Amino acid sequence: MIMNYQQLILSVKIVVVKFFQILVLEQKELSMSTENAIERVKCLIIGSGPAGYTAAIYASRANLNPVLYTGMQMGGQLTTTTEVENFPGYPEGVTGPVMMEDMRKQAERFGTDIRFGIATDVDFSGHPHKVTIDGEKVIEADAVIIATGATAKYLGLPSEEAFRGAGVSACATCDGFFYRGKDVAVVGGGDTACEEATYLAGLCRKVYLIVRKNYLRASKAMQERVFRTENIEVLFEHNTLELFGSDMGVEGARLVYKKGTPEEATKEIKIDGFFLAIGHTPNTEVFKKYIEVDEQGYIVTEGKSCKTNVPGVFAAGDVMDPTYRQGIAAAGTGCRAAIDAERYIGELHA
Repeated sequence: MIMNYQQLILSVKIVVVKFFQILVLEQKELSMSTENAIERVKCLIIGSGPAGYTAAIYASRANLNPVLYTGMQMGGQLTTTTEVENFPGYPEGVTGPVMMEDMRKQAERFGTDIRFGIATDVDFSGHPHKVTIDGEKVIEADAVIIATGATAKYLGLPSEEAFRGAGVSACATCDGFFYRGKDVAVVGGGDTACEEATYLAGLCRKVYLIVRKNYLRASKAMQERVFRTENIEVLFEHNTLELFGSDMGVEGARLVYKKGTPEEATKEIKIDGFFLAIGHTPNTEVFKKYIEVDEQGYIVTEGKSCKTNVPGVFAAGDVMDPTYRQGIAAAGTGCRAAIDAERYIGELHA
């Protein structure tokens, strides 16, 4: 198995932490005498990334007695990140799992009821709002904060999975710093890919932009930035076949040019980092019956607020932010969503 020592230790830590978290949360659930009955709460938070936990901290301090359901990935996407160096308050840096565990503890310290479970259905047709957890338990809430995040799209290569956290990343802003002076590749042909490539070009020695088509889908302005940047090489009509390397991480990628044509040819590039920029999928499917989303599936909010089109339902984090996708930005929207929820509940009971 292709995995370096640091990645192995991190994986073990994640498994151990999650095992005990789930054990504690399941025991808490089992202790409830009416597990499948309808439960009424003031504030329900769905999701346990920076947005969800921050919303929980603020909602708890506002005496909203929030209940938070973690979703499948307790701690969100950051639990798959090795080093986080751009989140304030950690001058020496911190691993993603440790940072999210700190957030969880802080939310619990103020009284958040954290439970393991997934929202499988909702009914936002009236008040109170109803959310079904794991297809069984129904929660009625005055206010609901959706913080279910967005999932990065990957190519689906076995070697890509093996090197995740050891050279494979879906966030240049998060991880580009670790590849200063090295050669990297970015996969994608849209605005995000071009933006990530130009960002990395300011840090890395060389950037390969691997584009499946024979043109870039990005805006003209973004294309011009790419073509003006001397250390970016665009590889049109190339697909990635596999990554290769050692237990120290990625060392290269094997590509195919014009796959399925008479001109088909394979080539290898030597790289230390492989960045995916082929999009994200917001986790909004269960809410679409009632909540307005844009053409990409991200929840639409009103102005600078976190209000959705349904009164009493709010959105925070990557589920409503296709632009920044940073932990600190998600935490900020979690704060805003909790304040919006507090004001809504206050007006509701005035």
